[in-house]
Amino acid sequence: MTEERASGLITPPPGVVLHDSGDNSVPILYGAPRVPYPDEVPMEDLLGRNVFVTRLDYVLNWARKSSTWPLMFGLACCAMEMIASTTARFDIARFGMEALRPSARQADLIIVSGTVTWKMAAPIRRIYDQIPEPKWVISMGSCSNSGGPYFNSYSVVPGVNMIIPVDVYIPGCPPRPDALLYGIMMLHKKMEKQGIVRRQRIDSGAAYQVQDRTI
Repeated sequence: MTEERASGLITPPPGVVLHDSGDNSVPILYGAPRVPYPDEVPMEDLLGRNVFVTRLDYVLNWARKSSTWPLMFGLACCAMEMIASTTARFDIARFGMEALRPSARQADLIIVSGTVTWKMAAPIRRIYDQIPEPKWVISMGSCSNSGGPYFNSYSVVPGVNMIIPVDVYIPGCPPRPDALLYGIMMLHKKMEKQGIVRRQRIDSGAAYQVQDRTI
């Protein structure tokens, strides 16, 4: 068998005729260089092809950012732009995020898109608490960021960060789907720097006071 490996030919079993000429030696690869057998390759070359050395943080963060599932959640006109980002023109599926989850327990990203009123503050906080760790928040639009043109209104929360911690702010009224995709890419950069240890979130004190607020 060693001579056959060296010559690149294989001899069929006795009684098997492959050619009329009687030459039963057939090339392993027709016209192509012979592929070496595993025992003919030095061990250092095998390790170089099959062993991948990296950090656990990098692998976990790569998996998280490549399979982030946003919550199917919208409040006002910014939600239309968020929905438009799932169409073929903008294709949010390039990030693996086209599966908008109907349940908070299946999601790890909440995109607060639209005007946040005090009446919706408690449900938003409840939904946020139901999302398992690790979780992230994107504030989409001026109304969600700071109240927008209604920041002096008695019924509008002047920024969703008073209820839940925010990772990425997207300005605009309303921001285009392109802006949302850019904000997602910024969130991915933030995910890449996260460690495997559970991160400590600094919640605003107003986040717990809103539960007792009289609506």
